Parts: sequence; C-alpha cells; structure tokens
Amino acid sequence: MYPFFLTCILAGIEKQFLGEIEMKKAMALTVGLIVAGVVGTSAISDANHDTKALNAAVKARQSQMTLYAFNIGLLGGMAKGDIEYNADAASAAAANLAALSKLDQSRFWPKGSDNVALGADTTEALPAIWMADSKVGEKAMAFAAAATNMEQAAGGGLDSLRGAIGDLGKSCGGCHETYREKQ
Repeated sequence: MYPFFLTCILAGIEKQFLGEIEMKKAMALTVGLIVAGVVGTSAISDANHDTKALNAAVKARQSQMTLYAFNIGLLGGMAKGDIEYNADAASAAAANLAALSKLDQSRFWPKGSDNVALGADTTEALPAIWMADSKVGEKAMAFAAAATNMEQAAGGGLDSLRGAIGDLGKSCGGCHETYREKQ
C-alpha cells in the first residue's frame, strides 16, 4: 500500500519509538505531508503556467505593437518628407495597419498582464487598462477607424497621406498617454 521506502521508515519508527496509536498518528502525518507536497507542487505549477500564459500574451501584443510601429514609421517618414513617397509602399503599409487593427486581440490583454503585476521590465501596460471605467476599447476602435482611413488615403498621393497621418498618430497617442507607462 505504501511505497517501500515509506513502509521501511514507518516500521523502523514503530519498532524503536512508537506504539500502535503513535504509529497511526505518524502515518497520518506522513500522508498529510505527502498530500500537502503534491497540492503545493500543483499550485506552484499552476502559478508558473499562469505566468507563462501572461508573458506569452504580453509578447504577442508587443509584437503587434512592433508591427504597428514599423508600418507607421514608413507612413510617418513619407509624411515628413524623410522617405520618398511611394504609393505602392504607402498602400501596403496602410493595408497592414488596417489588417492588424482588425485582429482579435482579446487574448493579448488578460487581466494581470500589467506592469505592476509582471514588472516594468516586462511590460509598460498600466493597470488602468483593466479598470471598470477604462476607455481602452474606445481607443482601440479609434485606432482601427484611423487605420482604415489611412488605408483609403495612403495610395492617393502625398497630400492624401499627410491628411490622414494626424488622426492615426492621435489615435496611437490617445491610448499610450493614458494606458502606457511614461518613459
């Protein structure tokens, strides 16, 4: 019934120190310790799994933000005149933004994946994102609308791109100013 090593230990304890009643108490204590160890190990495993899942979500959303920045960088560079305007490249970057803004991001933002819970070295997302009065959903919709507008404008010439870039930048900043740790 008991593992061999446990049986030997308990038999030795019984012979040397304990009577029958004390032996039952020792067995109950030993079994209790084993159960506590299994439950504790399971809880630690669950906590590690939760942390892994949270870190994976943070990595996914940071990857998406990197893709946003990459495409906005091209469009912004063209709007400023730092990069020569190219309708095909602008259209492709704007289409990328619009497509990215339409992805289901619900798994990227689990509660507890903020900079207080995971540390500022892991994420810049503030806990305010998950507060009851958060407007983060509205900000995301504003970004999606600005990205769609940019998709329609980007290939129509430099002036058209410049006309759409301001709203796109405001939609990014509107979320970052409120929900991202200041650098």
